[in-house]
Amino acid sequence: MAVIGTTPLRAVALVCTLSPSPAPSSSQLLAEQTMAALAEHGVIGKTIRIADHDVRPGVKTDMGDGDAWPGIRDTIMGADILILSTPIWLGHASSIAQRVLERLDAEISETDDEGRMLTYGKAAAVCVVGNEDGAHKASVDLFQGLNDVGFSVAPNAVTYWVGEAMQGTDYQDLDKTPEATIGTTKTLAANTAHLARQLKGSPYPSV
Repeated sequence: MAVIGTTPLRAVALVCTLSPSPAPSSSQLLAEQTMAALAEHGVIGKTIRIADHDVRPGVKTDMGDGDAWPGIRDTIMGADILILSTPIWLGHASSIAQRVLERLDAEISETDDEGRMLTYGKAAAVCVVGNEDGAHKASVDLFQGLNDVGFSVAPNAVTYWVGEAMQGTDYQDLDKTPEATIGTTKTLAANTAHLARQLKGSPYPSV
């Protein structure tokens, strides 16, 4: 089946800031900029701020008792691209980002009729913001987790910004977005949309 370059795609960005809405969030801003860049490649979708929802700890698709994850999972399963956007805290991705990975761990047991994880046909990418170095460490951890639970990652599928060490400037407080970050966001969008279309047109084989 040939892959059509204009095949419509859907994306969802899970924003893993520790702050619920309506608090401003640099992770939210970079996620929205990434979604805008993806839109230039025929991708539509939305952002979900996880702190606004009662996502229970655990490694099941549904932890019961009002758990909000099943609804979020439905959105992920209906999308072709998953974006995780996280701040850096103490040199690591946020605890909420880790919780998202833990909930996605349940996908290892969710397979189609040919034994493939339901996430196999989906691409993933990462956004990271922080005031200290640590973007590479955070993206390494998230990439490995996303790959473990079945997502595919394109080349350069991370965009990030880190401020000067021991300073207090937030990404959202910058007068303008740095050109370097604009460039990495555009590359993320182009490569991730391309990979998602390839996966949509030519699924991974069963083993």
